[in-house]
Amino acid sequence: MKFRAYIVEDSQTIRENLIETLNELALVDAVGTAETEHEGKKWLAQNDEYWDLAIVDLFLKEGSGLNILEACRKRKPGQKIIVLSNHATEDVRWRCAQLGADAVFDKSTEIEKLVDYCVRHRTAVASNAA
Repeated sequence: MKFRAYIVEDSQTIRENLIETLNELALVDAVGTAETEHEGKKWLAQNDEYWDLAIVDLFLKEGSGLNILEACRKRKPGQKIIVLSNHATEDVRWRCAQLGADAVFDKSTEIEKLVDYCVRHRTAVASNAA
């Protein structure tokens, strides 16, 4: 069972590498991407039937990933919002949790933990569906 991820990240290189890594190692399909807060919030709100995971960077070309987190607070119970940032300090992790993030990972040191999280979530949902 593959999961559908929407990725809000303004670096094309990081987006492409993340899509490839998650598809190969965690069976996560990217259903779309955005580079700005506005694009991300709009797509996630208009397509709530078409994503299981949203992976959001905090610092974007325009706007902030924090505002995307806040906009997605009333998502469906099975939908997960993950923050992937170079600024994953304890204060940032706390603020993201307050805004509804399910997990926060550091781009430079915790990609493996992100993949593991995705695999665990997929496995849990698959076993609940059985």
